[in-house]
Amino acid sequence: MGSTPADRPAGEASWQWDGEDGPGAAAPGDVVSGGGDDDGPRPTRRRLLLGAGALAAGAAVWGVSRALGGPEPSPPKPRPLPTRVSGPEPAWVYRGPEPMTPARLAGNRLFRPAYPSRGGLRLLDPGTGEVTVTVERPLTKGQPDDTPLHVGSDRLFGTSPGHVDARTLIGPAADWSQPLAPELGERITLYGCDNRLVYGRADRTAGGPGGTLFAMDAVLHTVPWSRPTAERGEQRVTVLDTVLGRLLTWDVESTAGVSLLDGATGRRLWTTEATAPAWAAVDQRHVYLPHSSGGVQALRAEDGTPRWSVRPGGDEGWRALPPVSDDFRVYVLRDNGLVTAHEADGGEQLWQRQLPFRLDRRCRPVLTSTSLIVPGPADAGVRFVESATGKEFTAFMDSGPGVDVWSVFSDGARLFAGHDSTLYCLGDLPVP
Repeated sequence: MGSTPADRPAGEASWQWDGEDGPGAAAPGDVVSGGGDDDGPRPTRRRLLLGAGALAAGAAVWGVSRALGGPEPSPPKPRPLPTRVSGPEPAWVYRGPEPMTPARLAGNRLFRPAYPSRGGLRLLDPGTGEVTVTVERPLTKGQPDDTPLHVGSDRLFGTSPGHVDARTLIGPAADWSQPLAPELGERITLYGCDNRLVYGRADRTAGGPGGTLFAMDAVLHTVPWSRPTAERGEQRVTVLDTVLGRLLTWDVESTAGVSLLDGATGRRLWTTEATAPAWAAVDQRHVYLPHSSGGVQALRAEDGTPRWSVRPGGDEGWRALPPVSDDFRVYVLRDNGLVTAHEADGGEQLWQRQLPFRLDRRCRPVLTSTSLIVPGPADAGVRFVESATGKEFTAFMDSGPGVDVWSVFSDGARLFAGHDSTLYCLGDLPVP
């Protein structure tokens, strides 16, 4: 954990040169500390004078070499600009070899920091930021390089003809490849993992009618259930992120409605008249779907009965993003940057907060016991909002170049935030 010097202005963290590693660093992609006494150059008078002396000496060597007719030495490499961070001081910083693709990581989050990218997945030590596991996932022919990485139960899931494959990410368990019954088909599509079950669909031919939904136990390598898809309403599947085990299914035909399935049995629990959703969210008592007006509607998880909704007014043009809930309050985010908190039972608004930037579906917030943490564009940083009052009390951002929105996530004990090729550990929860 980086220390905070006593003479540092409040709310501002230390800085260092991009690309300059501390003592013992192995490569530019390794961890660079966010603070401490010997973790990188400080802009002290002594360092500046030494740097100026080094430049003068280099110029003298170049002049002598040219005067003696020797070969022209290579010009000095330009030094990168410093990245300045403000807000909570990072415990560590990891710079990856290629930009992150956080939207590619589907399913339950791993209980340690993960760095997904086009080339695969890197797991980091939560205390130090050192890379502990690297998965270079080769892509199947014709498969896009942003294919979702399905994770759950500390495993990374994939497919091969007729098989569900699992790569163990944490612990001593071995990798495995489990075949499905031949009559189900060899073309397998995975939808995600919830708790210890991984869900998918098997087809005999590409684009053919029918297909089979199934669940596989990631620990026992068994198939608790499988059944043919319904004629209507189960051609699209998403796994809701809850330990209860729920699948949301719908069809390309809008009149088929949206159904909720029990993940443990595959049984259909209820069907609503909603059309194909762009997103879905869930808590212990409700399922949240987009409203036809662009807002959000809360359905009773038991039977799909509509409970309440938040919709734009006649002169408003915003669209709701997936809400987050702690089972007592529901936080609705809009693409215009407005955030509102509502009672989970009846939907009554408790507070609102206008953020200084717009949001889209890449901006996935994290809800802790005290804060709603909302990521923004690269130049806007991450904003911390008190979940009880809506007051924005701090922000974290850097001055480094970037084009991607920020991403935030937690392993249950620490908070992590990053964008483009940089990932920060912002410390233990709750982050000040």
